Amino acid sequence: MSQTITPRHVLTALALAAIAALGILLLLSLLGPDWLAYAPATCTATRCFCEFPRIGTLIVQPANSWSSMGYVFVGFMMIVLARAKGWSSAMPPIAAIVFGVTAISVGLGSVLLHATLTLWGQFFDVLGMYLVGSFMLVSALSRWLRIPDRSAIIFYLLLCSALVAVLIAVPEVRRWLFAVLLIAAIIVELVFARPRRPGVKVGFYLAGILTKAVAFTIWNLDQHGAICTPHSLVQGHAAWHLLGATALWLTFCYYRSEPQSVARTE
Repeated sequence: MSQTITPRHVLTALALAAIAALGILLLLSLLGPDWLAYAPATCTATRCFCEFPRIGTLIVQPANSWSSMGYVFVGFMMIVLARAKGWSSAMPPIAAIVFGVTAISVGLGSVLLHATLTLWGQFFDVLGMYLVGSFMLVSALSRWLRIPDRSAIIFYLLLCSALVAVLIAVPEVRRWLFAVLLIAAIIVELVFARPRRPGVKVGFYLAGILTKAVAFTIWNLDQHGAICTPHSLVQGHAAWHLLGATALWLTFCYYRSEPQSVARTE
């Protein structure tokens, strides 16, 4: 992974994330702020995390909403690096761009959920998670089974379509289904795909798993009110977002670390 991350890369990604934030604000202003006019997210029947919902405002949960932009920033970082000179990785630039787009979709979907606490916001929130999890699983399967790129793309689209169908039909199982998807992706990657990625720096992937485990612990504490200050802008669920974005970046660094020269000799 010889490509160096420069301040220009970071500033470009920040600028693009800022533009995305303005775009989502414009969308919300067109649709809201009367979010009670829409069907509520299923979590409103129990608990939509610790942060107090500011009913009647454009951004119902500001901390949980804006922390989601961490995913958008790392997604644009992936895209900026993939399109910059000096890309030297077995991960094709187009795959890096797609992974970046899925990260952005996670962030923007999460903003839509926490800003509105609506059922349609919840749909886009979970959709982003499914797109990322499906990418990781298909990436692992395609490397392990040496699936051609075109077939892998078709499989990815079919898997995402099936997950969306389940999300629409049975939204209550969304979290468990994502957990199964993510765990399957991790197992297939570490046990079967990693040996077929010569030269890859597996430490990035393991660090990503550890970061996600810490994030999930905080998520549980927040969700069950074990650590909760509802009116504070410091929220456990916001930390979950930022740590989740970090874990996604580490996963990207893992894919990117596989040397291009090694891959060509396989």
